[in-house]
Amino acid sequence: MPDETFRASDAPAGGLAILLLDGGYERAHYAFVLAAGALAVDRPVILFAAGQGVHALTRDWSGLRDAVRDAAVQASGVAGFDTLRAAVCEMDGVLLACESGLRIAGLATDALLPEVEVAGVPTFLDAARGRQIVSL
Repeated sequence: MPDETFRASDAPAGGLAILLLDGGYERAHYAFVLAAGALAVDRPVILFAAGQGVHALTRDWSGLRDAVRDAAVQASGVAGFDTLRAAVCEMDGVLLACESGLRIAGLATDALLPEVEVAGVPTFLDAARGRQIVSL
């Protein structure tokens, strides 16, 4: 069961809930850009990865489609995927992996970052209540 500290009833106003459905690098990277940006301006964030998007929450995120693009992103002076994920974790962003998404992607829970909670859609929707929702 996920940590109940991020439940909607406790969420400060202005929170952001990001729903990452796609398993492509570009959308996953931008999900973390949004999450880090929101946290930097004191907006609490929940990032829920579902479907193939769960690859974004694994220790080895090379399962993301076009993951090799990260080198070009960094070469252009933009924060890379590892940097963004670390920033979101350091700023206490909540990372949730969809239980069904893990099954669809053929991933075990031990493939996830230690900061990730496994949850279902009802948990995400409850936690997202009252927050702005962005879907990628």
